Amino acid sequence: MGSVFEKHYICRLKILAMFDIMSIMNKVKEAQAKIKEAQAKLVHLKSEGESGAGMVKVVVNGNRKVVDIQMDDSLVNVADKEMLADLIVAATNKAMESIDVKIKEELKSATDGMMPNIPGMDFGNMF
Repeated sequence: MGSVFEKHYICRLKILAMFDIMSIMNKVKEAQAKIKEAQAKLVHLKSEGESGAGMVKVVVNGNRKVVDIQMDDSLVNVADKEMLADLIVAATNKAMESIDVKIKEELKSATDGMMPNIPGMDFGNMF
């Protein structure tokens, strides 16, 4: 059996640990709220990809949805249908690659300083 002092000390440690856990949980909730807020803003991010020296342009938003396709009038020819499809695919892929970078930057800035700095753990690729 421990002394009264030891019991009191252990009780205090448990209380401090509980407050520390509560603090961590509050930070997690705060981070979740900021991530949710940032995700709601993603629809306003736009990125454009082009192919065929600008003959086909595709715009995507932060939700990874195609929102606009523009093409040069010279491409609208039934004989060039396959080439047009290839250009649209290439422009869409470029736009998607570009928006992924913007999404990661937006989410990272929303949670900047909120994730713990634990040696050996990289939270940078979390988004």
